[in-house]
Amino acid sequence: MPASLSSTSTKISSAATFFAIFSMVVILLTVSPCFSDPDMLQDFCVADLNAATSVNGFPCKPDANVSSSDFFFSGLMEEADTDNIFGICTSTGNVRTFPGLNTLGLSMSRIDFAPNGTIPLHTHPRSSETGFVIKGEVLVGFISTRSVFYSKVLKAGEMFMIPKGLVHFQKNVGTGKATTMTAFNSHLPGTVILSTVFVTTPTVPNGILAQNFQVDETVIASIKAKFGAL
Repeated sequence: MPASLSSTSTKISSAATFFAIFSMVVILLTVSPCFSDPDMLQDFCVADLNAATSVNGFPCKPDANVSSSDFFFSGLMEEADTDNIFGICTSTGNVRTFPGLNTLGLSMSRIDFAPNGTIPLHTHPRSSETGFVIKGEVLVGFISTRSVFYSKVLKAGEMFMIPKGLVHFQKNVGTGKATTMTAFNSHLPGTVILSTVFVTTPTVPNGILAQNFQVDETVIASIKAKFGAL
């Protein structure tokens, strides 16, 4: 093949590759919004918590029933009672307690810790989490899907983040009480505590749990007893 024809063929091939890649980028940019959350179609949608049905959120209250109180919430102001086995209490500002958050993709929580109090290992299947320490010293940690453990002891004013769905915890490691405030990009992030595998209804068979944790069934029975489930 003459050199001129070979050069022309190479240029055509390069151009075809460029336009193929360009076309793929255009398609991705135009189609990808179809797979993300839709934009709001109204200013707000205050949740009707008494509605009989809900689909990915609560139905909206009629505008005539909406008032200023639907958009303000004071449930995170007071320190909560931490007298329990974990030494913590979570005050939630999500759609169930603050209906004005419905469909907005926002919520917050306040966590109060007794000395040595711990939020047990858990995940939020519908949300990432960010927060900061209001007072005290708190160890915050999470585990990646590659089983890498990331953690740091934070003091008042310091901030943290937890990627969506990853197992994480907080623990008061200071000498006194501690408080953190967290925010979520979901109006109802959901919480799955790992220890709930021992208190499900109906119960997970002891043999299944024993095999998963590689312990004797008597150990599983003992753990269930501590959580009040036999």
